Amino acid sequence: MTLLLNCQSVSKSFGTVTLFQDLSLSIFSRDRIGLIGPNGAGKSTLLNIICGLEKLDSGILSPRRDLRIGYVPQSKDFEDLSPQQILIDAIPDDLPDYQKEHLAQTMLSKVGFSDFQTSAAVLSGGWKKRLAIASVLMGSPELLLLDEPTNHLDLEGILWLEQFLLREAPTYLIVSHDRTFLQNTVNRIIEINPIYPKGLFAIDGSYINFLSKKEEFLEGQLQQERSMATKARRETDWLRQGAKARTTKSQARIDDAGDILEEHAALKSRNVKKRVSIDFSGSERETQKLLSAINVSKKIGERTLFQRLNFVLSPGTRMGLMGPNGSGKTTLLRILIGDSLPDQGKIKKADELRIIHFDQHRAQLPLNLTLREALSPNGEFVTFRGRPIHVNGWCKRFLFSPDHLGRKLGTLSGGERARIAIAHLMLQPADLLLLDEPTNDLDIPTLETLEESLLDFPGAVVLITHDRCMLHRICTVLLALGHPDQTDLYPDYAQWEAAQAVSEKPKEKKVPTPSENKAKRANEQQRELNKIEDKIEKKEEEVKRLNLLLEQPEMALDPQKLSELCTAIGLVENQIEQLYLRWEELEKGYGSFKN
Repeated sequence: MTLLLNCQSVSKSFGTVTLFQDLSLSIFSRDRIGLIGPNGAGKSTLLNIICGLEKLDSGILSPRRDLRIGYVPQSKDFEDLSPQQILIDAIPDDLPDYQKEHLAQTMLSKVGFSDFQTSAAVLSGGWKKRLAIASVLMGSPELLLLDEPTNHLDLEGILWLEQFLLREAPTYLIVSHDRTFLQNTVNRIIEINPIYPKGLFAIDGSYINFLSKKEEFLEGQLQQERSMATKARRETDWLRQGAKARTTKSQARIDDAGDILEEHAALKSRNVKKRVSIDFSGSERETQKLLSAINVSKKIGERTLFQRLNFVLSPGTRMGLMGPNGSGKTTLLRILIGDSLPDQGKIKKADELRIIHFDQHRAQLPLNLTLREALSPNGEFVTFRGRPIHVNGWCKRFLFSPDHLGRKLGTLSGGERARIAIAHLMLQPADLLLLDEPTNDLDIPTLETLEESLLDFPGAVVLITHDRCMLHRICTVLLALGHPDQTDLYPDYAQWEAAQAVSEKPKEKKVPTPSENKAKRANEQQRELNKIEDKIEKKEEEVKRLNLLLEQPEMALDPQKLSELCTAIGLVENQIEQLYLRWEELEKGYGSFKN
């Protein structure tokens, strides 16, 4: 491994708010690091410092000489240019134009684009994310920095990104709160958090391994506090008695006692668990059917989103909506609220049903508002569960200090602003919670608290999220959209995932036994494996042939033919990658069937 970058005793503050201090870490080649920590800990700021967009207050940042760093921010807008032109502009100038065009088209194929000429300015958030990653990779970075790369991606996009990073980016540092994504993509976890002695805890291995090591460390730190508490009490008693003589020995003990008391206070402070207090209030109604969807269908223009939907939401039902972007998940929520009408069927609601809706495209609060104005817009008190709570106490529930009530929202992180949005939801009792991407920007401790609150909520929940860990943990049923002619309900995420992996097969007249079914699938997968190997070999030969044509001198004289040839090469290379991905899936599946 080669040392790429070293941070030594780095500190950063904004005004009176200290993000981190005396923080040290090193990044080596082949490191695939997940950077986590509570909202406001300074994760995004640390990325900005590493790539030179922010200056550190103190400490030393030592990148390897001529280190190429690529940075993908949380969101990025593009000018009215084609994706191909954006990638061409990102390529170093020492390459000829035809080679730039070839590289751009190849990369666009790798990240899933089929139309290279549409305007990047009108792309969806997910496709802008893909384009942003592609444009950064055109500079061949040795260290890739990604800030919340799964934001704006649907589940299909997240699964794609996991495989893409493992293939295309050998060394990266990712800020993410997606626990399943972290488990699948990183080999080292670094958490920035004041609960640790140096504000940082780093463990090699998977996210699950990190959780185990973190629990061991914090338990040891708690035991250390208990031991230090005994010493602190003993030294405090001695100090209260007063030293009998100002001898060198007694003065040394006074100094030691001061160190013990200071260390105990630091340990006690670090061991205080700070968690957001999220508590959705139910209306305590006893109705068993809160809402029923009966033969509900909906079209957008000529496109059918879903048809003949039937389901019942009762107290305790927690339904997750699955499907790619554009499959109608948000549209279905709008129908349940009453903001949109179904084309066919009906929604039957219990009398005086109370619905709370969390909208992923909620209006952003003005960034010049203070935290006080955002949390308590009607004065010094909010009303929660029928009783008034002063804004000082209300802000503490969401891990804000009363000393910071004068801070402008523009100085808060995205996760801190998301906590403010959740605070507004909690002020009204509800029978039904409709949550459209509530996890965006939330840190992992807040996600876990939100999950616990939803598990305790007595009413019904309909949830749209790409957080697979949350889907697995809280949902009692999943509704799969995206195929209008076949809308299925699944009891949990694992069964939905398994159903996506199984290709459609012709119906059999005879129902096979488990052993026959296992052997049949193994044989089918082996046959497909053999065919894929032949296909890959032929496609690779085709790429070689096309590349030979690319080297012909006459190509430089015919830009039209050159462009067509580059496009053909990119498409074939993309087909090869898809074949390799399928080959890996089959290898895993075939191995499980053999065993």
